[in-house]
Amino acid sequence: MRKCSPWTFLPAMYSLFTAAGLWVVYFIAVEDEKITPLSSEYNRSGSKSPPYIRYSTHPILVPTLLVTNLYLGLVIPVNTIISIFPLSLSFAGNAPPASCVFSQVMNLAAFVGFIIGLLRYLQLKPQVHKPWLNISSLASLSLACFGMTLVGNFQLSNDKELHNIGTYMTFGLGTLFCWVQSVITLKVNLRNEGRRAGIPRFVLSGALTACMLFYFALIAQRLHMHAARAQWALVMFFLSFLATFAIEFRHCHFEIVCTDNRNPPLSLSATFLEVSEYQSDQL
Repeated sequence: MRKCSPWTFLPAMYSLFTAAGLWVVYFIAVEDEKITPLSSEYNRSGSKSPPYIRYSTHPILVPTLLVTNLYLGLVIPVNTIISIFPLSLSFAGNAPPASCVFSQVMNLAAFVGFIIGLLRYLQLKPQVHKPWLNISSLASLSLACFGMTLVGNFQLSNDKELHNIGTYMTFGLGTLFCWVQSVITLKVNLRNEGRRAGIPRFVLSGALTACMLFYFALIAQRLHMHAARAQWALVMFFLSFLATFAIEFRHCHFEIVCTDNRNPPLSLSATFLEVSEYQSDQL
């Protein structure tokens, strides 16, 4: 059995630990009664049933709720002292201690996600006939990772505009990255594994797009709990997509070469050129 490259574990470990970190944030927020549990059910009109959490006098959460209601187009009377925070990443990481863990998870996820995108770009660079596809893929993931840092460092209650910009960048550009990578996978067909890796990626990209459409449709219908579930499913599908890069990474070995400026490294192409020139001189 052939040995796999150690780099094959990077995408899988990234997805696993990022998902675990986000679920830790969720459980902390549920334990502190900042959000409703995933299994909660509620009436469409927003009743005061037990799964809902009430914040009657909090100086930050109540104004945030009112602004959020206006932003989402909800109509809840001010004298109705209920603030229903469904299961969503923004609300789960909105207050300490969950917000502290959330910031760390998002910052690390953004950094390692960018590294994975860069390695994928280098892997495809000599294989792609249309470089703009590879470049646009790297650019979209890089901006999506930057959006992750905005989501993690600017909580919804502190800076709603920056937080929402980061959310749109992460989900929108992240979904674009998945579709572009799915197309590249079939076109390049590394080691004749294009269909093996490409078909699951197209399925995951379709699931990402469907979750995003469901999210906005459910928000429009004021089904916020179901919309939050769609958002979490979107995140899990995105992490699953990144984990599929382990299929191609198992064939690659990435090295960082450090040399003195006085002795620049000899590239492989230069070596081939010298050998060909030597052979032509001999002939």
